[in-house]
Amino acid sequence: MDVNLMRVRSRGWLLGLVVVFLWCAGSVRCFGQSQDSEFTFLLPAGRSECFFQTAVKNGTMEVEYQVIAGAGMDVDFTIISPKGVQFIIESRRSDGVHTVEPTEEGDYEICFDNSFSRFSEKMVFFEIIIEGQGGDVGGDEEWPGIEEPDGGMLEYKLEDIRESMDSLHRRLERSRQMQTVLRAFEARDRNLLEDNLWRVSFWSCASVLVMLCVAFTQVYTVRKLFDDKRRVCT
Repeated sequence: MDVNLMRVRSRGWLLGLVVVFLWCAGSVRCFGQSQDSEFTFLLPAGRSECFFQTAVKNGTMEVEYQVIAGAGMDVDFTIISPKGVQFIIESRRSDGVHTVEPTEEGDYEICFDNSFSRFSEKMVFFEIIIEGQGGDVGGDEEWPGIEEPDGGMLEYKLEDIRESMDSLHRRLERSRQMQTVLRAFEARDRNLLEDNLWRVSFWSCASVLVMLCVAFTQVYTVRKLFDDKRRVCT
């Protein structure tokens, strides 16, 4: 009797492990490739660049940008809806975060303008985070062919494991996005530090040269005051 009971329990655990393995394999496929995108580009002086992002109806789109290099570190920023309406316009900004909710179906146009600068090019980083599209973790339709086993042999229900994995995936994706933004901040601070270091070094050298010129001028002037070339008759 005990042997039969042990066999039934072992079969139950094996069945549970098989179900969990199939669920994990399906979850990896359903997560797929994220629809979020990030890009760093060089914006020439006197030019503007536009990018297009496709969105579905009643979704959410978040756009974050930073100017990480270039004199002034500022650009003009515009988001244009699929209907051609400019509903987000910013002038001479170094960074910004904007959320479009709900989105319209179609292609959104994201433009960066550096036409006000005639000599300095800018390096711009921006990231687009899309929610409510195919790249996000969805509902039960994304978990086909997986059923919860009968008998209550598993300690946790399949639905609880599914919710935990979905939450973990969203948090890891958000952590990756935050790390990307922090790297952009670090690159901008480093470029600003190097630019300031060059300016400090240049003006320090200029100040030293001016001080040397003033010192030599003073010495020469004092020597000329005591230089008497008149002849003395004896």
